[in-house]
Amino acid sequence: MALLLDSIDNPVRNIETTSHILSGSGVGKHVFRHRISQVRAMDEGFSSLDDWEDTEGIVEYMLSSSEGEDSDGEVMLNPLTDVDLPTAREHFPTTNDTLTVTAHRLAMIRRGRRKSRIKYGMINNIGLMTFLTTLLLFVDWCAWRIVRLPLEPFYLTRPFCISAVVVSCVGYVCVPLLRILKIHSIIRKEGPARHSSKKGIPTMGGLFFVPIGIIVAEVLVGFSSIEVSGAAAATLAFAAIGLLDDILSLIKNHNNGLSAWMRILLEVAVGSLFSFWLDNTKISSPYSMKMLVPLPPPLGLVFLGKCYLLLTSFCFVSMANGINLTDGLDGLAGGTAALAFIGMSIVVLPICSDLAIFGASMAGACIGFLSHNRYKASVFMGDTGSLALGGALAAMASCTGMFLPLFISSGIFVLEAASVIMQVSFFKTTKCFHGAGHRLFRMAPFHHHLELCGVKEPVIVASAYVLSCVLALFAGYVGLISADSEYKITYCNLNGNNSISEMSFIN
Repeated sequence: MALLLDSIDNPVRNIETTSHILSGSGVGKHVFRHRISQVRAMDEGFSSLDDWEDTEGIVEYMLSSSEGEDSDGEVMLNPLTDVDLPTAREHFPTTNDTLTVTAHRLAMIRRGRRKSRIKYGMINNIGLMTFLTTLLLFVDWCAWRIVRLPLEPFYLTRPFCISAVVVSCVGYVCVPLLRILKIHSIIRKEGPARHSSKKGIPTMGGLFFVPIGIIVAEVLVGFSSIEVSGAAAATLAFAAIGLLDDILSLIKNHNNGLSAWMRILLEVAVGSLFSFWLDNTKISSPYSMKMLVPLPPPLGLVFLGKCYLLLTSFCFVSMANGINLTDGLDGLAGGTAALAFIGMSIVVLPICSDLAIFGASMAGACIGFLSHNRYKASVFMGDTGSLALGGALAAMASCTGMFLPLFISSGIFVLEAASVIMQVSFFKTTKCFHGAGHRLFRMAPFHHHLELCGVKEPVIVASAYVLSCVLALFAGYVGLISADSEYKITYCNLNGNNSISEMSFIN
């Protein structure tokens, strides 16, 4: 075929050619593809290729080959003028060629950055799994010092690993099933513009990872722990509320399913029922009494009486909505929830070791879910998962009185919920006094504010993981020194005379 090139100022049309080149002795054969620029004058028409042969500075490439890629070929270079032929490494110095190459290189850089962000999601997962596994192995190794009783080998590591592996494997079946059933997420129009690319990703991932975490815990404790059964019931109740919300969202084809007040009302109802169950059920406690909140020395044990039930309901509502607000980035809610569960497992280990298994199992379920929810996510947990995780954390704290360590280990959820409250309050206050509302953040919750400030999604998630690691360790320390001490406390004996008594509790 013949390809003719005109002057360098003409527009470029790329033609892909294939050439066969024989090596020195004619034995080796190599096939390569390259692009040659063919140009023509913009202001002149042409009737045939022969009209171009007398143009100065034109080089004719004559390429011929026999049939098939593996057959021999020959190359004929026939210069029509005295110009030098370009070598294989040289490029025609056309302005359009330069722009094309530059644009191509920028596109490759952008693609490379996109692949790097995907790798960042995997790195976040690997780092989180390594930290949690190492921490659990260390806790199992020195658990006898915490509990002062012999525990089974890998007491916390075993439920964590079992749940993580099972959820990860089941996800490869459930995620395509959710996609086939067209249970897709609905992205808020008010959210960041870049989140529009997440439209159509399956949701309701809590349907498969939450039950697995519960089942693994129940099997390992032999279905004999009343605390684990109560926590499992509360978790499933909140999962049902989230499922109802997700279903209504799909039916309405809108992000809002249940109204905010209706959802809070249902959460308060479940929290109140759990409080009354806790008040009328005999649960294991090293203090031989309930309604106590262990605090670090010198505060000791604080008896709250009926206020304990109110604190329980508040804890359920705040944790469920905190995780729900945090669930806005790929892997953010799942990873931080796993760290909060591990922190609570360490905290409740000396008080109720069965609940520690429950927390480790739920953490493993979150890690298994992250294998499908990391950046870029294949599935979202939805309200089904986020509300269930909040209910599980609140149940662990309510059964043991460890509310302070819970709010410490769940610091990310507290921050996200506080950012929304601050944003709404600031907007309404400024609107009331100035006639026009002003915003404290660019967007709430806080992770959206960071997104709009230009921080990449995997970087936000990694930073939240690091902060949650520190908070989980600190919560574990606070919980252990609160439970493992001799306290002299003052509490109100609410038997009608409001007398003050002193009791010494030795753990």
